[in-house]
Amino acid sequence: MSDEKDPVFQIQRVYLKGASLEQPNSPAILLEQEQPTVDIQLGVNAGQISDGIYEVTVTATVQTKIKDKTVFLVESTQAGIFEIRNLPPEQMGPVMGIACPQIVYPYLRGNVADLIQRGGFPPVHLAEINFQAMYEQQQQQQAAAAPVAAETPRVVTQ
Repeated sequence: MSDEKDPVFQIQRVYLKGASLEQPNSPAILLEQEQPTVDIQLGVNAGQISDGIYEVTVTATVQTKIKDKTVFLVESTQAGIFEIRNLPPEQMGPVMGIACPQIVYPYLRGNVADLIQRGGFPPVHLAEINFQAMYEQQQQQQAAAAPVAAETPRVVTQ
């Protein structure tokens, strides 16, 4: 009977939920000689699908510009489905805000680099992310904004 109360954490599936590449100013922008600027946005979302089953998504948006014109815009969302049971409530936030994104993120990095390269550009390699620091920062911001704690974390960085 003790098996029913043992903590459970299992990866059910990691999958590419969505990906897009836009080159709105091609081919003219490709003839520009200036170095483009690169802006990278990263977001983490978590939600319950059913009893003990959760989806965690990590989204990256990479936009490069020359002056005010977009060279390319990539948005990719990598997701994971996790079975999480019998964890104390205070551990659910860190598991879904730190542990799950750390599992999903390497897949996202590879897919973003591949998509950009398939678009005809040198790959942009997303940097390693400290999801613990990101989660803690988000928790501090939430605590400062409102003393109510969220049940499922929503972590967004810029």
